[in-house]
Amino acid sequence: MSTTSRKDDTTPILEVQDLSVEFWVGGDWVPAAKDINYVVRPGEVLAIVGESGSGKSVSSMTLLDLLPKNGRTSGSAKLNGTELIGAPQSTLRRARGNDIAVIFQEPMTALNPVLTIGFQISEALRIHNPTMTPNDARERALELLRLVEMPNPAKAFDSYPHQLSGGQRQRAMIAQSLSCDPDLLIADEPTTALDVTIQAEILELMRSLHERLNSAIVIITHDMGVVADIADNVIVMKGGEIVERGTVREIFKNPQHAYTKTLLDAVPHLGTGEASGLDAREFTGEPALVVQNADIEYPKQGRVPAFKAVEDATFEIYPGEIVSVVGESGSGKTTVARAVVGLLPVAAGSMKLNGVELNGVSRQDLAKVRRDIGIVFQDPGSSLNPRWPVGQSIAEPLILEKKLTKAEIEARVGELLDQVELPRSFRNRYPNELSGGQRQRIGIARALALEPKLLVADEPTSALDVSVQKRVLELLVEIQQRLQFAVLFVTHDLAVVDQLANRVIVMNHGKIVEQGPTDQILRAPQDPYTQRLVAAVPVPDPDEQAIRREERAALKRGTAGAVTDEVLGDDIVVSDVPTEQQENVLRAEAEERESGQ
Repeated sequence: MSTTSRKDDTTPILEVQDLSVEFWVGGDWVPAAKDINYVVRPGEVLAIVGESGSGKSVSSMTLLDLLPKNGRTSGSAKLNGTELIGAPQSTLRRARGNDIAVIFQEPMTALNPVLTIGFQISEALRIHNPTMTPNDARERALELLRLVEMPNPAKAFDSYPHQLSGGQRQRAMIAQSLSCDPDLLIADEPTTALDVTIQAEILELMRSLHERLNSAIVIITHDMGVVADIADNVIVMKGGEIVERGTVREIFKNPQHAYTKTLLDAVPHLGTGEASGLDAREFTGEPALVVQNADIEYPKQGRVPAFKAVEDATFEIYPGEIVSVVGESGSGKTTVARAVVGLLPVAAGSMKLNGVELNGVSRQDLAKVRRDIGIVFQDPGSSLNPRWPVGQSIAEPLILEKKLTKAEIEARVGELLDQVELPRSFRNRYPNELSGGQRQRIGIARALALEPKLLVADEPTSALDVSVQKRVLELLVEIQQRLQFAVLFVTHDLAVVDQLANRVIVMNHGKIVEQGPTDQILRAPQDPYTQRLVAAVPVPDPDEQAIRREERAALKRGTAGAVTDEVLGDDIVVSDVPTEQQENVLRAEAEERESGQ
């Protein structure tokens, strides 16, 4: 692969002029992107940022003619002087892969599940190089896997996508994208589906490849920490239009547009949290939840034996306290939440909710205990019945309780809508008529309907845009402080934890590795895993992020003698696990994904 640019650094690789995209919806053309103009030069990393519906993805996918059939495009986009808009398919086929390549958000859906990684990379090579022999394609594919720092490239070459970890699948897709030495890489939310330590590894890889190959990169993201980490220049989009552009330091240090200022102000910044770091002993009264030496397992299913997902967990939560459980995929944090609400059995130890033991609890007693638990789910869209007005969804637990009259239920629904700051008229609207933030407020109102003593919130803001996330979190804290219920807040976002949690529990591989006041855990972590987790979180400040990147590199060098799997985090080939245990691991991970992990 060439280590120098094929064009001088002043000649643009991509020139976009007056690019507009529209979709035919409901008998009319609806604009998605309007009059987009930008230039990308060799070696440049351009970040296009914005919230959902801003037009950042659609304006980039149109360059490769990847729009749905109801879309149309106008304007100009030239790649190395060749017009892409309206170009014949033969021209676009030559451009795809050879000159321009895409790294998609979710590698599990972008990679073919029934073909090996090696076959998919070799296929791309031979399509664009018909004279290449199978042996040459194999050697080139292995070279690319080594280039993207894939652990055990030969094994990965013969593996199927499901046999690789999330980080390895993303590395494989980057290798496939680089197979034909493109001039331009478009990375569409390339780290959104990854855990924070793996995100840091992938960003480090992209930075390394960019420096070695001098390729231009257009990265599409909503994560301002990622932008601060890797971008040279930034374009901010809102409502299909570019509202501001500049260097990464200009955008972060001196934003001019009101929307950019609002966007940056809404981004949680690790290290600036104002949450109280009170020790549990400083909260009064009896604990709402007490967990002592608890083992939680997935029951035996068919020939698959029971699988212990959490081992020897001990913690407590007091009324008025927010305790956050953090960790990466498969750490066991969602498993703990499922056990608390009675969806998984406690196999050993003790778990008491308001003094009632959940280990061995009868179905009848569990039903009574659940009255004191409210649940806020990750995706408000899928947790609300699309055929019911939202007022009916809020009223459902009250109706099932059978203690209030119809008039009293109507009054209570109105009170709950007031609490979450939504107009009472919204009770007659359906979920599809509300925004994501409004739907999550409805979810909070429903969770509070029976005045729970414990609220379990499982990644409640991860599906929301950052500005909406900020207000939903503020609202949740306001209500919690007023009503003084306990909160078990499950998340992977340490910056959010910094803003609201009193205490933090860190989990890794089914065990609690560290817990304590938020300040202590996030500012002075003691466990090596917690240290790596905190160091991997990107912050929305390019100068501070550069310092954190060096600190993380030093931390990695300091643990060079440790077990490689621990240093690489998620980069463990699942197929290395014995077959029976592999089934258990996959089942546990699937359970966590289904529950909103």
